[in-house]
Amino acid sequence: MPSRVALIGAGRMGTPLCGRLVSAGHAVTAFDLRPEREAAVRSLGADWAPSAATAAAGADVLVTVVPGPDEAAAALEDAVFAALATGAVWIDMTSNAPAVARELRKRAGAHGVDVLEAPMGGGPDDAEQGRLRLFVGGSADVLDRCRPLLEAVTTSDRIRHMGGPGTGYTTKLLVNLLWFGQATATAEVLLLGRRAGIDLTALHGTLAGSAAGSDFIRRDLPALFAGDYLRSYGLDRIHDQLKVITEEAQDLGTPHEMADTVLRIHRQALERFGPVDGELLAVALLEEAAGTLLRP
Repeated sequence: MPSRVALIGAGRMGTPLCGRLVSAGHAVTAFDLRPEREAAVRSLGADWAPSAATAAAGADVLVTVVPGPDEAAAALEDAVFAALATGAVWIDMTSNAPAVARELRKRAGAHGVDVLEAPMGGGPDDAEQGRLRLFVGGSADVLDRCRPLLEAVTTSDRIRHMGGPGTGYTTKLLVNLLWFGQATATAEVLLLGRRAGIDLTALHGTLAGSAAGSDFIRRDLPALFAGDYLRSYGLDRIHDQLKVITEEAQDLGTPHEMADTVLRIHRQALERFGPVDGELLAVALLEEAAGTLLRP
């Protein structure tokens, strides 16, 4: 059944999601802090609201797709949850911090709003093509209610229920930690291999087909070889997410030496390059330290 959806956040990820929800027959009203996003939203067939609370008025589903925890906390005042229809659900697709989301979940619950977290794996192209991966945390019953809407933005096999509240956010952060860890470790390996006289193309192919192969090596490394540092996400956001998952390891008492190292390298990259877009700028930092570029 089509829903009345309030979408908060019409940026690089929110806009293609808006288009897919409209195409699936949902009535979408969007809000973004940047009024210049209105034209793009309306061109997709959605309505525009001047505030988050106005967008939420009478909506069955509230979907948030904002850059991070600070933006989520700022956007979701009590008035937003109070404006939703009775029995509404809040689906947070933000890469949120579990601690921040916990307080927002309490705020939503005080207004009788059910909550589902579904942070995304993938980029704008994945959002547009309906191939995002969703790491879902929350009640299985709420997920069942929301599944038809989630299947408007991705396929059922890409919707993974990870457990109760907080598990979806943590899973997304763990995926990020491993990916950025693999990126930096792979860069060190390639720089060492080149210095030792190994052809990069030969080393790439060998690694991809070996026990050390990974999606990063097989899928993402060619972009680096072409000089593309994947400028689709902010280095400051990457650092903040790595900091959150490292602090969670500290809080839960698990080893985090590798996480500390990945975080430190990305902190140094942030200090060197600033809060610019570039998922592989930590690799650029290692290239500078080695005095060579990873180009075949």
